[in-house]
Amino acid sequence: MQTVLGANGQIATELARELRSNCTSEVRLVSRHPRRVNETDSLVSANLLDARQTLEAVKGSGVVYFTAGLPPDTELWERQFPVMLWNALDACRAEGAGFAYFDNTYMYPQDDRLQAEETPFAPVGRKGKVRAAMALMVLEEMAGGEIPVLIGRAPEFYGPGKTQSFTNVLVIDRLKAGRKPRVPVRDDTRRTLIWTPDARRALAALGNTPNAFGQTSHLPCCDDRPTYQEFVAMASRIFGREPSYSVIGKWTLAAAGLFSKQVREIGELLPRYQRDNLFDSAKFKRRFPGFETTTYRRELEMIHREIAAVPDVAGRVAR
Repeated sequence: MQTVLGANGQIATELARELRSNCTSEVRLVSRHPRRVNETDSLVSANLLDARQTLEAVKGSGVVYFTAGLPPDTELWERQFPVMLWNALDACRAEGAGFAYFDNTYMYPQDDRLQAEETPFAPVGRKGKVRAAMALMVLEEMAGGEIPVLIGRAPEFYGPGKTQSFTNVLVIDRLKAGRKPRVPVRDDTRRTLIWTPDARRALAALGNTPNAFGQTSHLPCCDDRPTYQEFVAMASRIFGREPSYSVIGKWTLAAAGLFSKQVREIGELLPRYQRDNLFDSAKFKRRFPGFETTTYRRELEMIHREIAAVPDVAGRVAR
């Protein structure tokens, strides 16, 4: 049995699909209100803030994937994320299950250095400090050696369906709606993005490779690192639109934050958009030389085909 904690998010949904297709016939999805991804999925309703419920949800598992997310609310992150993670680790320890932690890059320095697995943590802002503390908690568990533990770390992701990210919300979703894309802070810095189906395949591969435990691995990204200017131009051509966009300056965003809590909550991430974001996944690619990442062009073409296949409100197929 392989269990996904935090099962309704985009990564969890993709992961459940991959596990059932290529790894195991027994997939358990755990959240407060879990939804089946595969017909054979086992669903368990549990609150990860409750240690007993988390322990019951993990029972019988061989590998447990922690993909839980929270809304972008700093105080909520500080109160709840460490408790959820501790309960999950404690449950895995009691069950003797392997633990695969899906992580992000909030704890890394927000500068243009190449981010590798050995990059020291230097979080900017309270959310970054929460993610750094969580990663250190997992690393301590890994060093303790009681259970197999791994970290799969990903940069900003984007993808099909209802994926939530800056790139989806500001570029892809606006192109879908026939609106002009927006770019945060600068359009000439290089971005490393990971396609969510690639992230799911990679995390499942790590979780089903015994010697991948005991270490941190950066999940694989396409080697191209386009600027937003290049990315928007590529996406616009594929969507059949003029490559026009607007840049939202940091002062504009700061002013908007005076009136919008949602904008304030993303403020600490803005420094990463002022500089190149260079994420290195060479270690994973050496370990899994047959793993093929999807090109940006191919990814955008798949999103465009997905949109074209959805009937419009009149029942016609959108063109």
